[in-house]
Amino acid sequence: MVNFYINSSVYIQVLLATLMTWGITTLGSAIVFFFKKVNNNILDAMLGLSAGVMISASFWSLLNPAINGADALGMCSWLIVSLGFLCGGLFLIISDLFFDKYLSKKKTKNIKGIKRTLMLMFSITLHNIPEGLAIGVAFGSIALGIKEANLTAAVMLAIGVGIQNFPEGTAVSLPLRRENMSRLKSFIYGSLSGIVEPIAGLFGCLLVIYVQNILPFFLSFAAGAMIYVAVSELIPESQQNKHKGLMNLFIILGFVIMMLLDVAFS
Repeated sequence: MVNFYINSSVYIQVLLATLMTWGITTLGSAIVFFFKKVNNNILDAMLGLSAGVMISASFWSLLNPAINGADALGMCSWLIVSLGFLCGGLFLIISDLFFDKYLSKKKTKNIKGIKRTLMLMFSITLHNIPEGLAIGVAFGSIALGIKEANLTAAVMLAIGVGIQNFPEGTAVSLPLRRENMSRLKSFIYGSLSGIVEPIAGLFGCLLVIYVQNILPFFLSFAAGAMIYVAVSELIPESQQNKHKGLMNLFIILGFVIMMLLDVAFS
């Protein structure tokens, strides 16, 4: 039976580690305060950059660890990851339809912009859940004496996740600012997208064995959701800019930045 009563010091370690990752998300969201007035070209570029970050994170932060994790657990990795990815995409498709129906009833102005904002926040928040779980599992595995688990690897995982969270916080706050939301609200919502990490981290530590078994599915589920938002909302919006080639360059740049952060600190 799983020992649910892990030493309390481990929970403190997990809480501190995930609060750090959330703090870096908050720092990324604070970028919105450095622009008094952002023109449409910059905002479109930021949408493209956000799309690149999300696509890159979908593989390097989510799908690749899901495949490796499933293999380590003796699972059929291609089946688990494919199923999770499809479920994540389908979940966002259904959410898309729900947002359309809900907002049309409200007769809200700028329905498209509000829906894009909601889906962006939702997908990145969803992406932060398995990251928090992964940190909790890493520290909890040490306490339970699981083979190959060590403090250095757990700390480096938390640092890596934290560094990746900086562009993700920006990826939420700047698009919100584009929809004429105030800087303060854009910052707050960007920061709140990462608040799930401490919660998920503690949960992952508490249920370390069980979470370890379902983590590959959660990781790939989040990847499918992020790809859907990037392809259906962010890229099409950035392509409405007359400088399409430049916007494509920002998509590539976002991908490379996230890849370098993930690979260098993994």
